[in-house]
Amino acid sequence: MGFKRFNVIILAVISLVALTACRQETNKTSKTVKVGIIQYAEHSALDEARKGFIEGLSEGGYKKGKNLKLTIKNAQGDQSNLQTMVDQLAGKNDLNFAIATPAAQALLNADQETPEVFTAVTDPVAANLVDSLSKPGGNMTGTIDATNVSDQINLLTKVAPKAKTVGIFYNSSEVNSEAQAKQAKEALEKKGIKVVEKTVTSTNDVQQVMTSLAKQVDAVYLPTDNTVASTATTIGDILKDAKIPSIGSDEAYLNAVLFTSGVNYHAIGKQAGKQAVSILKGKNPAEVKVGKPKKTTIAVNEDMAKVLNIKPETIKSFAD
Repeated sequence: MGFKRFNVIILAVISLVALTACRQETNKTSKTVKVGIIQYAEHSALDEARKGFIEGLSEGGYKKGKNLKLTIKNAQGDQSNLQTMVDQLAGKNDLNFAIATPAAQALLNADQETPEVFTAVTDPVAANLVDSLSKPGGNMTGTIDATNVSDQINLLTKVAPKAKTVGIFYNSSEVNSEAQAKQAKEALEKKGIKVVEKTVTSTNDVQQVMTSLAKQVDAVYLPTDNTVASTATTIGDILKDAKIPSIGSDEAYLNAVLFTSGVNYHAIGKQAGKQAVSILKGKNPAEVKVGKPKKTTIAVNEDMAKVLNIKPETIKSFAD
């Protein structure tokens, strides 16, 4: 009898502990939390990252209109807007979320105490957002959109095997773009291919600079770049007229290139949402590892492929 009674007592204690833990978890998601979102620019990749983030929060128990209050701001690619908006979010929420490197940098500069999560950042260490991917070390962590640039170059040279000169085009003020451009140049030069690098600092110069580049090269590489994304139609028209095969790192500007090889922005946004959930439930951002993309996606611009007389199936087979 004594032994049985002891077992009953133990089971009762375990049940009580489990019930307490459950109540504590429920309490964490029952109170309304405030989350701020700052998006650097308006284009489909960043929009998808935002949607994925909100979905990740919802799956973690934080739902808009129930226990989640969202404040969403979009700087529309304007640096002065960005600074004003991050100042409005700083210190006002339980957690803030930044989409793209410029937004993350501005947010961190404005607030180094509130927990912060980022996405659509290629190299957060070079951007001084975290100490390392495994140990962020501060009040910010997130998910990256880094792709394997060497693999992209290999794919481009398979699609355009006769290319002797390849152009690289990006906004020189974007850290992400600069890092990928450097890797692409190194990969191309290892193959004995000449590189022509052209940069801009605003959308105003894109048409002139890209037109000039198209006359000097046999193919074009476009890294992940917000300026490229916002002027994709202009770039696409120029490359189509010049019949220049091109690869982009971001499906957001598929209409600018022949094909893209990059990450799924909805997926990395959702990853960031799950990180935010863990932080809202008590984890320290300094100890939440920076998340990496789980797979690369290939997308083909069929109109561009038709102009260049290249079958989309051929490109996808090279990727496989």
